[in-house]
Amino acid sequence: MSDIGDWFRSIPAITRYWFAATVAVPLVGKLGLISPAYLFLWPEAFLYRFQIWRPVTATFYFPVGPGTGFLYLVNLYFLYQYSTRLETGAFDGRPADYLFMLLFNWICIVITGLVMDMQLLMIPLIMSVLYVWAQLNRDMIVSFWFGTRFKACYLPWVILGFNYIIGGSVINELIGNLVGHLYFFLMFRYPMDLGGRNFLSTPQFLYRWLPSRRGGVSGFGVPPASMRRAADQNGGGGRHNWGQGFRLGDQ
Repeated sequence: MSDIGDWFRSIPAITRYWFAATVAVPLVGKLGLISPAYLFLWPEAFLYRFQIWRPVTATFYFPVGPGTGFLYLVNLYFLYQYSTRLETGAFDGRPADYLFMLLFNWICIVITGLVMDMQLLMIPLIMSVLYVWAQLNRDMIVSFWFGTRFKACYLPWVILGFNYIIGGSVINELIGNLVGHLYFFLMFRYPMDLGGRNFLSTPQFLYRWLPSRRGGVSGFGVPPASMRRAADQNGGGGRHNWGQGFRLGDQ
């Protein structure tokens, strides 16, 4: 048990709480401590009965059973793997920025869920994080089942097809990919590559609550200084070449 405890404590903080909630809430529903009917996102109950907890519980709940257990475990692994990589890589030392990304993606997914009557939000949020990681490391070669290897930028779409095979639906994965793309475009691609304005910035109260642990820009409105110097030396006019598969946290 000490080994499990050491492993759990080694998970970065935000990912650790997210992972724990994604294990605990389905367990509570499975054991019948709370009826699963209260854990889904039902627009009528949320909007007209003021059951305001539903967007939160629907983010962590998944009906685990003989037909869904494998899909749940696979996505739990994706949560642990790629949220950890983002939190300790591109967002290393910037927990407020990482939490803001999760909140932005979550709000977009909740709105989409209410419009499209999506009752479970766990997979879309996980896929949105995986998509952001894949874009920030787009040229990295990743391995998948049966020894297949390809660039990370294709990983969200490969997983979409994989989940379709084992789960029979692509809507959750597609919504997650689209939300992840929206965040990536507004936070990184548009202001850094296309020279546009910065539409997203981490609120200051999050920095006060979760201060950065090392120097750097406040948010991601402009590239770090090391990137700007490299771009100037290469005559890039301040534009960054995203094709190199860099990790922001290593700059």
